[in-house]
This record gives sequence, structure tokens and C-alpha cells, in this order.
Amino acid sequence: MTEHKTGYVVILGLPNVGKSSLLNALLKQKLSIITTKPQTTRKRILGILSDENYQIIFLDTPGILSPSYLLQEKMMEEVDASVKDADVIVLIVDAFDDPQGDILLNHEFIKKFVMNSKKPKLLVINKVDMLIQENVTELLKQFEKKKLFEEVIPISATADFNIQRVREEIIRFLPEEPKLFPDDQLTDANERFFVSELIREKILEIYRDEVPYSCEVLITEFKERETSKHYISAEIVVERDSQKAIIIGKGGAAIKKLGQVARESIEDFLQREVFLELRVKVRKKWRSDENLLKSFGYSKKE
Repeated sequence: MTEHKTGYVVILGLPNVGKSSLLNALLKQKLSIITTKPQTTRKRILGILSDENYQIIFLDTPGILSPSYLLQEKMMEEVDASVKDADVIVLIVDAFDDPQGDILLNHEFIKKFVMNSKKPKLLVINKVDMLIQENVTELLKQFEKKKLFEEVIPISATADFNIQRVREEIIRFLPEEPKLFPDDQLTDANERFFVSELIREKILEIYRDEVPYSCEVLITEFKERETSKHYISAEIVVERDSQKAIIIGKGGAAIKKLGQVARESIEDFLQREVFLELRVKVRKKWRSDENLLKSFGYSKKE
């Protein structure tokens, strides 16, 4: 009788290296939001991949950074908790920005809490489809000489190259355990969470500079209606009045555009029509306010 394997797998990397793209490719559907801006992921996202003989519970985490304010400290706490929970660690580096892995592997957190761990570690080199084959081969040789990882795997998350190999290597190192979740469960987060993330994704895409990073999205109402559109009311929290003005735009043009593209994305996710209402509120220095961060779900309530 074939043994069943189940385990937690954390995906670690610097901001904007493709962690969420890798998770979505492994799950074969979009779970984590993706933008070209760094620090897109703020909270760890659990994605469940179930098969007859295995269940992989992925933990997509915020990018590894050195915190400069309280929100970033909370983000790194999410990373730390995920590493402790994991049975297998997947590190991902960008074939262009950090091909040797020097930046990631020399980060204090990685050196202290990851490389010293006895848990199986896989290294994934992303975006290799943009390199010539000789350079990919040389990179693999250099990493294999260091013998820091059980496997080194070149991939392209967006082109779906070698994703099956990543999945197979993860399964190889999973412990033999029964399933922890039903086969049809994809995540432990609810629809409200994903709707707020989709709105935040569009804020990151539409607005420039610091403004998107000063925004948090809260779903204040989510009414499911059988005979008409779902009603969703969302509050966009910013830190300053000037940021509120930018989000709203002249004559409300910017927030109208945001509402349109966010609504289309939410409807695609929920597979039904919605009425989306957006409001903007100022909460001064919320990214450094312990109580506000708790209320926004960035640390556990006592």
C-alpha cells in the first residue's frame, strides 16, 4: 500500500523574485496577487495542493527584508513563523538580480534561521528562460559545488518551465503523514481576504511611488445576494491627507478607475457580478501603530 505524504512547504526569497508566481504555477491557479512592485505580499498565504498520494501545504511569505518600520517587522514575523512550521524550505533567487544567491544567502535572517536549519532545502533559480543555456549550466555547477541544497532547480514561473520538477522534488522530501485538509480545499483564507488583496493589487498597479505602500484595504461589508449582484464595501486606509487626495484623484477620476478594474478582477475571481463601493480613510502612521496593525490582522490579538 502506497504511503501518503503531507507537509508544509515555505517559499522564501527577496522581494519581487517570483515567490507568488511560483506558488500560483505550482497550484495551477492564481492564489497570490502579483505585481511588478516589490513587497507585494504582506501576509503569509496558505495554498493547498492535494493528490491521491500527497498533500502539499504551501506557505507564500513576504519578501525577505531588513525592517525599517513596524509593519515590516510584522511581515518578517510571518516569515519566521512559516520557517518554523515548514517541513521543506524552498528558496528562490532571480537569475538576473541575484544569480549567485549572494544577496539572499548573506541576509542575516537567512544565515541565522534558514541555512543553519536541518530541514531539507531546495534552491530554485527563476527566470532562466531569459538566459542562454551556457550561463544556466554554469550557475547550476557553482551551486552544486557548494552543496548547500538537496536540489538546485532552474525554472521560469511565468513560462511554467520545470514547475513539475519542483513539485516532484518537494514531494520527495515530505514526511509520511495523512492529509490535513479536504481534497477540494485550496486555502484557509476566506473570500473577504482575497477580495481585499485584489483591490490592493490594483492599487499597486495604478498608483506610483510610496502611495501604494501606505495603503491597506479593509472589507467593511460583504453581502451575498442570490437574485442580484453581491454588495462589497471596502475601506482604503492611507497615512496622510495628501495620499487620500491622490487615491481619489481630480474629480474622483482615479478612484473611479480603481473601482472599475478592481471590480472586474473580483468578478473574475468570484465568478459573479458585484457592486463595489470604495471609501478612503486616513489613519496617521498606521504602519507603525501596534493597535491598528493588530486590528488589520498583522499580529495575533491577545
